[in-house]
Amino acid sequence: MTLSFGWRVAILGVASLQTLLLAAAIATQSPNGRANRLLTAFLIVLVGVVAPYTLGYAGAYDAWRGLTFAPLAIPLALPPLLYAYTHALVRGRQPGRFGLHLGPPLIQFGYFLVCFALPPDAKWDWYTGGHRHLVGPAFDLALLVSLGLYAGSCLSLLAAYRRDLAEARSDDDRFATGWLVRVIVALVAVLALYAAFTLWDWLSGGIDFFQETGLYLALVAIGLYLGIEGWRHATLRFPVPEAAPPDPVPAEPPVAPDWVAVATGFDTRLREAGWASEPDLSLPVLARRLATNTGRLSRAINLGLGVNFSAWINGVRAEAVASALDGGSTGDLLTLAFDAGFSSKASFNRAFQARFGVAPSRYRRHVSHHDFPLPQPEMRRAAG
Repeated sequence: MTLSFGWRVAILGVASLQTLLLAAAIATQSPNGRANRLLTAFLIVLVGVVAPYTLGYAGAYDAWRGLTFAPLAIPLALPPLLYAYTHALVRGRQPGRFGLHLGPPLIQFGYFLVCFALPPDAKWDWYTGGHRHLVGPAFDLALLVSLGLYAGSCLSLLAAYRRDLAEARSDDDRFATGWLVRVIVALVAVLALYAAFTLWDWLSGGIDFFQETGLYLALVAIGLYLGIEGWRHATLRFPVPEAAPPDPVPAEPPVAPDWVAVATGFDTRLREAGWASEPDLSLPVLARRLATNTGRLSRAINLGLGVNFSAWINGVRAEAVASALDGGSTGDLLTLAFDAGFSSKASFNRAFQARFGVAPSRYRRHVSHHDFPLPQPEMRRAAG
């Protein structure tokens, strides 16, 4: 029997090869080394999940039935590896007791390895009998539950990371991990598609694997996207927010500070020194310059100004750009933004819109023509 290399084999094969090349490139990067290695493992496992279908579309299992149960696809490894990569990326370390997370995929691998070693006739009888009607559905159900739980954990971890960064860094937009959120959401969408196919298989008594083409095309697309974004961010060292040290316990009950006055003092010193123009300004660095601790500075910002650290600093930067425009500057908006301390066009536009209620380009246009009463809202201040 000859093999058939149709469009399905071509797409899945080329995409799998590209994913493996990206995985190899990511593995060689030293910054975020642990996270990069976990992402490499995830991509290799994902290619392995697709591999049986690539071989199947080519007719390899019909030509060599002994390939049945070849331990190539271990889908139960995908959810914990994705979670471990996310955790290592934003926390700087893999999850505690990570070996326990790999228990189910190791069981799945061991099962396929044992089945692969069976004599050909016994192997085929088991594949069409007990495996198809009992073990296979159990693995499918375990994968659905696992992916749902781990995806939720990843999204929760990323949301907490973004909140922590906004409280501690002014360039938090560089580490927003929106690409990783999109990958997780896409995997959840594939989970729904996979669940539909599984239910269809159970109710109909079996479906042709050609009908699952869309599922595996979606998987390789997700793998390619994650590989490209992972490679783009492989050398970016993601900061781990520091926990604020506790304040010393006073001998007598303290008098609550006037946080508005404290914050105003910090704000004045920040503006006079021009520290906001430093793109990577962080809470610990600014606290040292202001001769205070991170806990007091953070509370002053939150309670005295009513915003987080990132919104405060980027608001000051937006005001610097607006002042330049008010003074008649004809410089490029993006150049003015970078001079003010912004690290990206997106963060500049977002901060300027939040501070003045209009886009920077519109602000410049109306300032130039003097035909628009610009809103000048003061940064909200709330007494703690």
